[in-house]
Amino acid sequence: MNTQSKSSKPDNRAGNKKVNKAWLHDHINDPYVKLANKEGYRARAAYKLKEIDETLHLVKAGQLVVDLGCTPGAWSQYLRRRMSPNGAAVGEMNGTIIGLDLLPMEPIEGVTFIQGDFREADTLALLETALGGKQADLVVSDMAPNLSGISSADAARIEYLVELAIEFAQNHMKPQGALVAKVFHGGSYNDVVQRFKAAFVTVKPFKPKASRDRSSETFLVGMGLKKA
Repeated sequence: MNTQSKSSKPDNRAGNKKVNKAWLHDHINDPYVKLANKEGYRARAAYKLKEIDETLHLVKAGQLVVDLGCTPGAWSQYLRRRMSPNGAAVGEMNGTIIGLDLLPMEPIEGVTFIQGDFREADTLALLETALGGKQADLVVSDMAPNLSGISSADAARIEYLVELAIEFAQNHMKPQGALVAKVFHGGSYNDVVQRFKAAFVTVKPFKPKASRDRSSETFLVGMGLKKA
């Protein structure tokens, strides 16, 4: 028998509605959301990569770029426009972009998409096939695990995904290439930074303006692979 008081349920729902309404209000009024809608990006996340790129000059025409955790596609859209002579979303493109995600993604002209779990060998094999024996110039990772709310478990999940991205870069990226990876401040942050420093010649932390202040996300950029 359910002994929960019926009167408590509306209160919970009301609280959730307040949270949802507050989030929706912030989202609708977010300048980056408005800009993304205006400029045709699928998500405000495009401006995070844009700011990192404009600061560090990572994306160049003719590159081979791998976009890990690419859905819904905002980063791939930005990369595609950067590789277009006129910055166009369609038409001529000088470069190769391979995107991968566990979730489906609406097609983007010029972007090769692989749906699969980056943690599984079969998916990595598909990605290696798409590379065709070539090495990437740039690897970008917006991957994030489903968080459980248990800090120790979430830290381990985050660290594992970052380690996989670093290993992928070490195995499939040119020595002078760069890796951009989303990380989170928390229990695993210092370990992740040390892992980056062990793998790359130069490591730069980056908190783009488009990343909300209250978010614990930040980005690490590793440039130039250290020799094994």
